Amino acid sequence: MEADQFQVNGYSEIEREKLNLINSTYNILEQLENYKNETIYFEQQRAINQVQQLIFQQALQGALGTLNAISANIGLFGVMKLKVLGWKNKIYLK
Repeated sequence: MEADQFQVNGYSEIEREKLNLINSTYNILEQLENYKNETIYFEQQRAINQVQQLIFQQALQGALGTLNAISANIGLFGVMKLKVLGWKNKIYLK
């Protein structure tokens, strides 16, 4: 009788340990899933930031190109103005 009770207690302890192990494993898997999702989110944000930086850099390069073209046109108009003024001065001097 005492041996039977010892055997039942042993099985109960094994079942408790088994349930503890299952619960612990479940918690670890849940934590790993959370880490995975956080990593995915972090990588997505990093990719989005890289794309935003690239777009901003391209926009700045385009704006710089436009400003350089405007500057060149202003310089060209300045030269043209000097030529026109030079022709007017030649006409007035005659």
